[in-house]
Amino acid sequence: MDAVCVGILVSDLFASPIDSLPKAGELKKTEKFLQAAGGCAMNVAADLRRLGRTAALAGMVGEDMFGDFVIREAERCGIIASGVQRSSQSQTSNTVIIPVRGEDRRYLHSTGANSDFSLAGFDRSLLEGAGVLYVGGYLAMPKFNPVDLADLFHYARQRQLITLLDVIVPAGATVSLSEVEDVLPHADYFLPNDDEARRLTGCEDVRGQAETLSRLNPECCVVITRGVRGCTAKWRSEWIETPAYPVESVDESGAGDAFTAGLITGILEGWPLNRILGFASVVGASCTRALGCTDGVFSFEQAVEVLERQCH
Repeated sequence: MDAVCVGILVSDLFASPIDSLPKAGELKKTEKFLQAAGGCAMNVAADLRRLGRTAALAGMVGEDMFGDFVIREAERCGIIASGVQRSSQSQTSNTVIIPVRGEDRRYLHSTGANSDFSLAGFDRSLLEGAGVLYVGGYLAMPKFNPVDLADLFHYARQRQLITLLDVIVPAGATVSLSEVEDVLPHADYFLPNDDEARRLTGCEDVRGQAETLSRLNPECCVVITRGVRGCTAKWRSEWIETPAYPVESVDESGAGDAFTAGLITGILEGWPLNRILGFASVVGASCTRALGCTDGVFSFEQAVEVLERQCH
């Protein structure tokens, strides 16, 4: 097993891009809808499969048709879904995504069963033989507390797994460094975007954000993604600035998760950090070529070919 992906699971419904939002009472047509299994953990696992890697999934869905759909889609992708639990209290999380041309996307979201997911029921035997433990959506799962997560990361690292942490800071939430200070000492990679890093650290400057986060664990590679401005990484005393790979974008949903899958793949390949980040940038950008979070993602061979062309 290459990677175990733990965290948020969602049943997504995407509308194809429209020119403007409908007015009150107006029916506006869109070309098509796409139903897909998503959420950080699912997206990263599915993208890893597209990149030729094996993945297992852990999270929580409801006892409903949307939960059936998420599990069925995971299994269709060749993902081991034995770690997916069912909540008897909440329905499966759902998101409706509405891309508007020339504007950022609009979302309607229900947290659903992700609010019931905790590490209390996580089967650690899922980690046996794995190379990477990825946790996505931390801070957006209320029962996912930092003490339990730090303990899981410590357990994983004792067994030679590489640990990666990604966060989601809910709109309106007040957060600080205290949210991650127990966890980062046990993380090998931390992957916030620049808005999340700003809200955690209070720093406006991306290098200041990385410096502040790195103080919690100088051995942790802090990678701050910045959308079309690429990413900034700090590891020990090394700084790497990686530009975004240019692509004609249809839908930016899932690009950060595809970047993460590319990064995990590069780590498993044993590449140097600058090549890992370049590969992750290419994979992340490729995601935006199609509607949804995974359909546009390059294969491993395609991404390597593009990376090689960039380097020459």
